[in-house]
Amino acid sequence: MELQTGVFDRSQPAMADDRSLLALVQSGDERALATLFDRYSRIVYSVALRVLSDPASAEDILHEVFMQMWRTPGSVTAAGESLGGWLAVLARNRSVDALRRRRPTDLIDAITFASPTDLRSEAERNRLAERARSLLHQLPYEQRKTLEMAFFDGLTHSEIAEMTGERVATVKTTLRTALLTMREAFQP
Repeated sequence: MELQTGVFDRSQPAMADDRSLLALVQSGDERALATLFDRYSRIVYSVALRVLSDPASAEDILHEVFMQMWRTPGSVTAAGESLGGWLAVLARNRSVDALRRRRPTDLIDAITFASPTDLRSEAERNRLAERARSLLHQLPYEQRKTLEMAFFDGLTHSEIAEMTGERVATVKTTLRTALLTMREAFQP
């Protein structure tokens, strides 16, 4: 509020106009900044909240806007007649910048990758196959060789008997024993 002498009355900053308060902020008057904060913090916060949809981020923007006013009050003098309008535009611009900075990670979190296979089932099959390989190597040589010939080479009992010189009944018994050993190892 201006006294008749043309000197600003510092005891009543709430009654002062925006230009006078900005001049005081330029000279380092914290009370003048507090008065401007009281006047315009709601509009700055509401603009930031509307753009960001996040109260914590809107508070950060509110803080940034008023810190800019405190650090570089000369940039605010370009506001012309409407300080509130200038602060709202500044809040909007800062909010949009913040939104652009965080959007890439938000989009990544929202993406669901489609897979033609069920990865959980695939992992379980791989674990079981590894266990089967390990058990196969623990079998006695005759059982392992007979099992490999039957399952991996696709040979019949008769073909295995011809190749090993064993009787078909012996091949069947060896194969059955190997399979029972494997089954027992997989039982809980």
